[in-house]
Amino acid sequence: MIMTSTRDGQRKRSAVITGAGSGLGRDIALGLAAKGYRVFGTAMSLDEIADLKKASGGAVNLSQCDITNEAAVKAWAGEVTIQNEGRIDLLISNAGILTPGPLEVLPLNAIRHEFEVNVFGALAVVNSFLPALRKARGRIVQVSTMTATLPFPFNGPSGASKAAFDALAAVYRAELKPFGIDVVLAVAGNMRTGGPAKTAAALRRIGEGMTAEQRELYGKTFDTFAATLNKMQDSGLDSASAAWRVIELAEQVPAPSRGAVGTDAEEILRFVHEKSDAEQDAMRLQMVGLK
Repeated sequence: MIMTSTRDGQRKRSAVITGAGSGLGRDIALGLAAKGYRVFGTAMSLDEIADLKKASGGAVNLSQCDITNEAAVKAWAGEVTIQNEGRIDLLISNAGILTPGPLEVLPLNAIRHEFEVNVFGALAVVNSFLPALRKARGRIVQVSTMTATLPFPFNGPSGASKAAFDALAAVYRAELKPFGIDVVLAVAGNMRTGGPAKTAAALRRIGEGMTAEQRELYGKTFDTFAATLNKMQDSGLDSASAAWRVIELAEQVPAPSRGAVGTDAEEILRFVHEKSDAEQDAMRLQMVGLK
């Protein structure tokens, strides 16, 4: 990626990360700062902003920005771009949410909100930074998930929304190629990033919120799924290692179209490429303890 000018004739590389206040995004931000990038990003709270500013020695500059608010995203992108002479070398689209539960049980508004964040919010961020990325001939890294390739039961909105953006990323890759902008999918497997606690809480809320009829239909299988998912996430790739893998993909030359973050994600990508639909159906049930 291009280096940009400073007083000594060379400017630090600039990086932008959404969802940088905690978990994987936080570790990516710290890793990039350690490598000499000027790092900007979004966070959910003022406490997260203050925490990361202290942890990075002031090298990471976060802002509160709701990525589902297009006007706010454009304003934030404009401020960051001005601070970097109109150029951004790297955009890591990491922000995302998870809405687990049976599709029949989940409120449609909850599913819509997941798409607002994981698809439309990500689109707003990418489009807002494209002029600066174009000027720098930079790179976009979209943090995806193996469940976009092999969707799990009771995890439909996450798999579907991530799969939707995976398709959009492929379109971006083609449309942006003439401008020298690379688009990379970082396909994450199970990670210990702080997300598991949030996932466990979400699973608990869904289970406790079911009606008696819904519990009769889905209670036993959903409880099995929840226990299996919590166990999987607790034993996943540690956050720091996952972050360094994402950074590796961000800097790899030539840019890959996609890369696995974790051995489980690598195995799933290979499995889906090689196996039949019936074999994939059996695997998705097996992985969440339902077979």
